Amino acid sequence: MKQSLTLRLGQQQVITPQLSQAIRMLQLSTQELDLEVQEALESNPMLERDEAAPEAPEEEAAEEGEEAVSEAPELDLEGSDAIPEDLPIDTRWEDVYAAPPSATPAAEERDLFERAQPGDSLQDHLLWQLNLAALPPLEHLIATVIIDSIDDSGMVATSVADIASSFDGRFDVSEAQVTEVLHRLQHFDPPGVAARTVAEALSLQLQQLDPETPWREEAIDLVEAHLGLLAAKDFAMLKRRTQLGEEELAQIAALIGQLNPRPGAAYSAEPTLYVVPEVVVKKINGRWRVELNPDALPRLRINPSYAGLVKRADNSPDNVYLRDNLAEARWFLKCLQSRHDTLLKVATKIVEVQQDFLNHGEEAMKPLVLNDIAEAVEMHESTISRVTSRKYMHTPRGLFELKYFFSSHVSTSSGGEVSSTAIRALIRKLTAAEDPRKPLSDSKIAAILADQNIKVARRTVAKYRESISIPPSNMRKRLA
Repeated sequence: MKQSLTLRLGQQQVITPQLSQAIRMLQLSTQELDLEVQEALESNPMLERDEAAPEAPEEEAAEEGEEAVSEAPELDLEGSDAIPEDLPIDTRWEDVYAAPPSATPAAEERDLFERAQPGDSLQDHLLWQLNLAALPPLEHLIATVIIDSIDDSGMVATSVADIASSFDGRFDVSEAQVTEVLHRLQHFDPPGVAARTVAEALSLQLQQLDPETPWREEAIDLVEAHLGLLAAKDFAMLKRRTQLGEEELAQIAALIGQLNPRPGAAYSAEPTLYVVPEVVVKKINGRWRVELNPDALPRLRINPSYAGLVKRADNSPDNVYLRDNLAEARWFLKCLQSRHDTLLKVATKIVEVQQDFLNHGEEAMKPLVLNDIAEAVEMHESTISRVTSRKYMHTPRGLFELKYFFSSHVSTSSGGEVSSTAIRALIRKLTAAEDPRKPLSDSKIAAILADQNIKVARRTVAKYRESISIPPSNMRKRLA
């Protein structure tokens, strides 16, 4: 095969490390941004935190109207994407990225106990009670083995026979001894712990109630003998098996409904993760105002002392090191500014579109897709996807991820459109107001929505119902 040289012209987009950093910073959550900022502070001596908070500007009165207004720090970083030939020897005012002033109390003035502390595990809680019980050494050892076999729900995951055989002849332990110790553990806190089945867990909780509790004995008999029928909502068969009237059965079911089928869940729950909203929306004088949350924004600046060491026309290694770090620091500040400007611009446009939701609730949510916002703010759809991912907005109606405001649409009989979020809200409203004795089926809900000019198939209703954790009609049936 003959080899030859050819010349070809073409264009190819190259992503520079600086641009890659800007794109990556755009999609970071608040927690990830904090880590990114901390890493930058540790690696770049030119960057430092700006501890001096700027004075709060006087708040201008909002004009009447329903338009969304954005409030953002005005920083002119024009031209900071390139380092000039002659670097200044002092700090320029644009070398500071300062977040808006916070209206919340200073950190040292906050309640020291407002953050939840992780609690002990279920095993730790049971072992603490075991040490107070003062059992004989062998029974204490058996109890320890049983506690080790309790799962996160509070149930014993190993059979009595397996626990007895686990001692492997080192100790003379019988199944009867294990059962006796197990019964002692079943009186520990939380009520129902160390049960072997859900029925036993519920029975243990009922047995620890006051003996004068109405319907206590009947409830114990029902969970021990007919729990499957109760779980299946087969009230007709329950009435025949228990010979109880409908009102009596309703009282018993209500008592059982107060019990916890997973008694150990409270101790095995994952630590609560708190979300810090990046955007805050408030209504002032009839006008929706969109602001960045100052608590979610880092305050950074160029270190004036180190910046002053940079010398003009000096190519010594030390000066090159300082100059390179100064360039990186200024680019980092520009990336922060770009990130938050883009976030504010997108959030403002979302609020403009979804004002009906803020005024009236979920049923007024409008259909919205990423491309709608992308065209409105003249950005690429991928940028909108990045900036709305894992970013949260605090509104008078609650805390929502920005992606929550985007939803597909369903056509109406009149030629209009309704969002899938609004349909979910209607389904939730219909099921909340239904007769518990005769809950609405998916077909019936679809027919009711059709009467409101919303064309939704039964399968679509089922999909939306499951997405908001509403069980099917046969599971929602109650006696009262």
